[in-house]
Amino acid sequence: MKGNLFIIGMGPGDPELVTKKAERILHSLSLIAYFCKKGEIGHARQIAKPYLTYDSPELRFEYPLTTEIPHYTPKYKDMLETFYDHCAFNLRKKLDKGQDIGLLCEGDPLLYGSAIYILERLQEQYSIEIIPGIMAMNGCWSRLHLPIVRNDQTLTILSATLPLDRLLIKLNQSEAIVIMKIGRNLAKIKTALQLTDLLEKAIYIERGTQNQERFLPLSQIQNEKAPYFSLILITGKDN
Repeated sequence: MKGNLFIIGMGPGDPELVTKKAERILHSLSLIAYFCKKGEIGHARQIAKPYLTYDSPELRFEYPLTTEIPHYTPKYKDMLETFYDHCAFNLRKKLDKGQDIGLLCEGDPLLYGSAIYILERLQEQYSIEIIPGIMAMNGCWSRLHLPIVRNDQTLTILSATLPLDRLLIKLNQSEAIVIMKIGRNLAKIKTALQLTDLLEKAIYIERGTQNQERFLPLSQIQNEKAPYFSLILITGKDN
C-alpha cells in the first residue's frame, strides 16, 4: 500500500498557534519534509521543533534560488519547476514504499505556499490530507487588535510583486487590504500607497507572532527592503 501525505500548516511562527490536529499528526509520523533556503533551518521546521520529540529522518528541500533573479523571467520559472519536480520525485519514492510523510508549511499551505506545487503533482496518485494553518495575516491583525473588515466590507490580498500600474488599479478598487511578499518591493509599495492616499493608513509588520516581531506605521519605515516574513495591513474604513 502507498503511504499518505499530510500537508501540514504550521502557523505564522508562534508555536502555540499550531493547531491540535497538526500536533497530533506530527506525533504520529516518522518522516517529515520541509522547504528551506540554502544554509537555513527552514521556518516551518523551526516552528515544529517543540513537537518533534524523536530523532527521525527528514527530507530537506532547499530552494535553488530565492531573489537572485527576477521571479517573472523564464529562467526563474524553469528552475522552480525543476525543483518542484525533484521534490515530488523524492516524496514519491517514500510514499511508494508505504511511508507516511508530513510536509511542513508555514502559515496555511494553500496561501502562496510551495505545497501547492506538490499537491498539483501528487494528488492524482496518492492520498493527501491538508491540515490548514493560522495565516500570518490573521496572526498579525490579532496581535495589533486591528479589526480588518466590518459590516459589508471586502478584503483584498495583494502580492507586492505586481507591477506598479496593476498595484494602483487594485488599490483603488479595494477597501481592507493585506499586502504580502514585500521583500525588495517595499519602495514600490510605498510609492503605490502614496499615489492612492493610503500610506498613512498602512501598518507594517515583520516577523508577526515571532520573537523578533516588529510593527509600526509604514510611513515611518525608511528601508528599501523588508524581511521575507513581513506584510502590510490596511483596515477597512469605519463608516
